[in-house]
Amino acid sequence: MKDKDDKKIYNENEKKNESEGGLVRMNRRRFLQGTAAAGVLLAGGAFLTRQSWWHSVMHKAQAVSGGLDVSALRQMMTKDPATSRRIMWESAEVLASPAVEYRQKGAAAGEKQAAVDESFTDDEVTRHQYAAVIEGLTPGTSYEYRVVSGDRAGSWQPLQTPKEDGSFLALIFPDSQSNGYSDWHHLVSGAAERNKSADFFINMGDLVDNGEDHTQWEAWFDAVQELSERVPFAPLMGNHETYDLKWQVRLPEAYLHYFDVPANGSAQFEKYYYSFDYGLAHFMVINTQWDETEEFQPGLLDEQLEWLRRDAAASQKPWKIALLHKDVLQYRIKNRPERQEGISDVGEAFMPLFDELGIDAVFTAHLHTYRDRGRLYHMRPADKGPLYILTGVAGNVRYPDLWVDHAFDKVVAPQPETDNYLTLAVTPAELTVCCFLPDGTEIDHASIRKA
Repeated sequence: MKDKDDKKIYNENEKKNESEGGLVRMNRRRFLQGTAAAGVLLAGGAFLTRQSWWHSVMHKAQAVSGGLDVSALRQMMTKDPATSRRIMWESAEVLASPAVEYRQKGAAAGEKQAAVDESFTDDEVTRHQYAAVIEGLTPGTSYEYRVVSGDRAGSWQPLQTPKEDGSFLALIFPDSQSNGYSDWHHLVSGAAERNKSADFFINMGDLVDNGEDHTQWEAWFDAVQELSERVPFAPLMGNHETYDLKWQVRLPEAYLHYFDVPANGSAQFEKYYYSFDYGLAHFMVINTQWDETEEFQPGLLDEQLEWLRRDAAASQKPWKIALLHKDVLQYRIKNRPERQEGISDVGEAFMPLFDELGIDAVFTAHLHTYRDRGRLYHMRPADKGPLYILTGVAGNVRYPDLWVDHAFDKVVAPQPETDNYLTLAVTPAELTVCCFLPDGTEIDHASIRKA
């Protein structure tokens, strides 16, 4: 999909939705005016004052940390989570001796890993952020960890390394950007409750609506903390992570500070793209934001094309999975006859390479609609090639009555769409994707098998 066309259509659709009273993105000016006038945040029918929201966050922080003023506690995905884990968190105060204690579950004694100070300032707010890397873990083992500082210690949280047989269950959440994050919170909580055995989770980019707005990051972290504190997380960068408060493109400063993802060896684009192993699968997280970053740091697309070949060739995992924010197909727009369906710029760049490298499954987002395309090869439906899934929408920013179905769409979510989430189950013989509505109703089930 051509990005300039995307932006024009996106803006036109937002204006249309505003005039019709639909759920749309709230810009920061309107967001602040509304909260100042009414003293509330409106999202999904729930009203939440900023003061009561902050007390809710801090109540959770106290419960987790036993007196330490900690929030946004998260396990970050590492290159090999079978032997390592990165723990990140924030504190309202500067911690003199931050660290993470960890032990095998139920053990009396454990070890301590000192944390590094990764504090940063954005949106005129300083985040006191810390990170510690735990290494030398044993695959298939249950551990516990807690945040400590001096003689203060939080409560123990679970930390599980991948099963020795390599099978796993992951939760996949599409774009979570919202004009208030109660719907997102409800979706994450429900998905986590129904999938207590989930090993990790993925968020497909556009985590927040505005990448510089610190209040949106606070709401996002608050929604996921009950999940992020107990299983590792793999994020993608979306275009909304690159927007400043005036809705102009900038480098994604907050995203790059918040998420210490595995190193990719890049001199220019560290943390922009990465790969990791989990059990039987090798995941390649591709950054599709080269239009947004080209003015500031050119070369993102070409660098990734070279990296992807090396990275995929180096993996011996039986399943190879690609994750991209922007989609590989171009859709027609209702009442826009000049726009034709086809392959997007992202698809033109990567689909031939996915065929060449034997990628098994490709997950995309950005269009806020769920579509199962089945397997595509040489940019056509086939009985081989990657399974292509457009993951849908997890926040409350929706595009009703916008897209015309593509000829490649095999399954489309019920219209008008609400939010959704996915599960990804991998065994030695089969990869299975299921899509669910917020209440747990399954709307799609797709699988591919290894010979």
